[in-house]
Amino acid sequence: MKKRILNKCMNLIKTSNLDYTEEKLEEIEYGLEGIYILITKSIIIFTLAYLLGVFKELLIFLIIYNFIRMPSFGLHATKSSYCLISSLILFFLGMYISLLFELSIYTKLILGIYCIIRIYMNAPADTYKRPIVSKKRRETYKFISTVIAISFVFGSLFIKNTFISNSLIMTLFIQNLMISPYVYKLFKLPYNNYKQYIIDNGLNV
Repeated sequence: MKKRILNKCMNLIKTSNLDYTEEKLEEIEYGLEGIYILITKSIIIFTLAYLLGVFKELLIFLIIYNFIRMPSFGLHATKSSYCLISSLILFFLGMYISLLFELSIYTKLILGIYCIIRIYMNAPADTYKRPIVSKKRRETYKFISTVIAISFVFGSLFIKNTFISNSLIMTLFIQNLMISPYVYKLFKLPYNNYKQYIIDNGLNV
């Protein structure tokens, strides 16, 4: 299904009057694939959340998560099925922990400080399909990611709503896994892909 839809979209783009290079067409296809996966994955995840009676809670959890995900990027599964399974496990587990347990201030502080340090060290984590070549962009994303991580930890310590307070720490912890070089290695995916891109293209960035 995915391949058929993507092929139809790419054929329409190729037959248009726009003069795209092969590199540009690859970028477009990658973007379309990301949109397709996002839509189909979201439908399945939110349908399941609705059936389990936690639609609102999961929506809040994912909104919080995306604030830290966007500037720090992170691992993408090689297959959409792997992406769906890992998303179901991580998001529902994180959401239920945030919903059912009350993390102590010490737990949140220790986890929070650890995540801030790791995010500062590892963000942004690119992929081989989307290397972040520009040094300035990498530094900007790192700064934004670190500031958001710090604000998440402070928020978790002072926000009275237990679910939101816990969610700030749990989403931070999940994203820490998604940008970890050890997790990339576990899934046999290349890390710091911009370095290889620079070498392959003979760039001086």
